[in-house]
Amino acid sequence: MYILGISCYYHDSAAALLKDGKIVAAAEEERFTRKKHDNSFPINAVAFCLENQKITIKDITCIGFYEKPLLKFERVLFQHLQMFPFSYKTFLSSLPSWINEKLRVPKIIRKKLNYTGDIFFIHHHMAHAASSFLVSPFEKAAILTVDGVGEWTTTAYGIGEGNNIHLLKEIRFPTSLGLLYSAITGYLGFSINNSEYKVMGLSAHGLMNKDKNEYYHKIKKLIDIKEDGSYQLDMDYFVYHYKDRMPSRKLCCLLGGPVRHPESEINQRHKDIAAALQMITEEVMQSMLRHIYKVTNCENLVLGGGVALNSVGNGKILKATPFKNIWIPPNATDGGNSIGAAAYVYNAILGHPRQFILDSPFLGPSYTSEEIKSFMVKNKIAFIELKETGIARKIAELISKNFVVGWFQGRMEWGPRALGARSILSNPCNPEMQQILNLKVKHREKFRPFAPVVCADDALTYFECDTPIPKSTDFMLMVYPIKEQWRKKIPAVTHIDGSGRLQTIKREDNNLYYDVIKEFGKLSGIPILINTSFNIRGEPIVCSPFDAYKCMMGTRIDCLVIDKYLVWRKDNLDDVWDSETDASD
Repeated sequence: MYILGISCYYHDSAAALLKDGKIVAAAEEERFTRKKHDNSFPINAVAFCLENQKITIKDITCIGFYEKPLLKFERVLFQHLQMFPFSYKTFLSSLPSWINEKLRVPKIIRKKLNYTGDIFFIHHHMAHAASSFLVSPFEKAAILTVDGVGEWTTTAYGIGEGNNIHLLKEIRFPTSLGLLYSAITGYLGFSINNSEYKVMGLSAHGLMNKDKNEYYHKIKKLIDIKEDGSYQLDMDYFVYHYKDRMPSRKLCCLLGGPVRHPESEINQRHKDIAAALQMITEEVMQSMLRHIYKVTNCENLVLGGGVALNSVGNGKILKATPFKNIWIPPNATDGGNSIGAAAYVYNAILGHPRQFILDSPFLGPSYTSEEIKSFMVKNKIAFIELKETGIARKIAELISKNFVVGWFQGRMEWGPRALGARSILSNPCNPEMQQILNLKVKHREKFRPFAPVVCADDALTYFECDTPIPKSTDFMLMVYPIKEQWRKKIPAVTHIDGSGRLQTIKREDNNLYYDVIKEFGKLSGIPILINTSFNIRGEPIVCSPFDAYKCMMGTRIDCLVIDKYLVWRKDNLDDVWDSETDASD
């Protein structure tokens, strides 16, 4: 039995495929179209899923869609009617997308896919809950989902047991912790629904002290946190419920100045505002979780929704709450809801028992050695074929000599983090490497840290992790302090507050990646690498050999290791690379 899950039309469109209850393929549309956060119908992602299993749409038993469009339109109508006439302009501008796409989802699915079977529409936050619980390692767990907004819900909690999920309480739009974070993100001059993680990284540069940070008390005026962990926003400070922009004039006055212009200087005030927002977000999350523990009396916790990507807060949850175990899926955002929709249909609606744990993020496209070699030969790309038994040692040697390596191996990762399939690897011991990567490769802000990857069996030597180390650390979703004696030895991955957003890796999950790290440890004495996503600022992570080669040639990445082939940038500089070259080759 095949079930297809789909999410689209807001951000991070994606498709996922279940075969007899097991996820066999999943990908976001942006990786194929090269449009970051592409929200269009995921026709390419669906095609990949079907091709992965060598099936056609006729083999699909049913489709799950990640929310209920009519219920969402009800909310949109209500909010615009409530705020009329102030909402008139925004409503008119949004109406065409509703008429042409969002209210026609069943017809669009049938037309674009030539599909005639059943379509199930799942509540947005139920899809979040399903994407976190139904594929988790827990038979029973407390569930918390927090995002911007689904249909009406912005926050929900409940409990999952076996095949069943019961969401017990919710907070409704316009009160939203996710939209509070986005509003301040916009105020700080970063793009909304894209750069919230930048604010999280910036927060470590600010005053992380509630008594000394004046902006903590100012932002605290925006949110009333109740004893049971629920919260209420003071909507006098917000306009997102009726305008197409986030920061209001009143919010700007509260924070002491106008919206920061993108690319302008980031000063200490901006850093302190980011720190205040992060502290309040953690306070709200921890308050909710302590209440949820009392209600559910369950030691296991799963998180879903975009706020679950706040890895700084995630790393503090087990220490700050009574929960003993935590699991967060590698793609907790709307894209991940394609898995949630499919899993909910299979397990909850059709009643099949759970039999799958999402322990590997490698669910995307892959390319054979023959396909990769053919692509390079056809495009006259100079390359060296490496002996497979010596690849790990060779690449470790290159990294130890401070070469920046593009790493393209196996199936692409699922979710927003590069986890060792489409990564850039480099030397964490070089104090200049952070600047080199930020300015010459990633073309991004100087304050942003880089993540360390460490073999799971070495993690406790270098990091103050929870024990046992949560599986979600494999997905780069937890920030932990680096032990003080190692901070100066790995400066390129040590954030200003002494922390690192680490990824742990086990050999059985990705043997070549693991072996490179171990070999680097033999050379440097420290088995840790920088792992950052294989892309430049503003672009999705690379998907195909074409994407990888183009990215290397357009940056200062020294070389590309693609399957068993080594491609040096310097050997191909005479190549006039045509960006219109057939990316399917």
